[in-house]
Amino acid sequence: QVQLVESGGGLAQPGGSLELSCAASGSILSINDMAWYRQAPGKQRELVAVITSGGNTNYQGSVKGRFTISRDNAKNTVYLQMNSLKPEDTAVYYCNAHLRRSGSYYYTYYWGQGTQVTVSS
Repeated sequence: QVQLVESGGGLAQPGGSLELSCAASGSILSINDMAWYRQAPGKQRELVAVITSGGNTNYQGSVKGRFTISRDNAKNTVYLQMNSLKPEDTAVYYCNAHLRRSGSYYYTYYWGQGTQVTVSS
């Protein structure tokens, strides 16, 4: 069994900061990309940021310069530091990992359960 467990969501004021974390656990052999997605009410889920196993990153245009994705490969954990938050960042944030679990030849995408981020004064 593989689980992705997110933490760190909550309420922030406009201009404030939050940090999300997501820990992957279980019988994991290797993790490729790790990413954060978000889904606002009435909208489709969208990619926020992605980081490769080698540390290369890519961001959605609206969060560039405000959000930073990082990972700790020893802990199978990915982080999302969110600064200068805006009301339009309000959404459920989901962790995603492309990984290979014990007993499998293939890499598969796994999702966390999501964590709510609300930006409001």
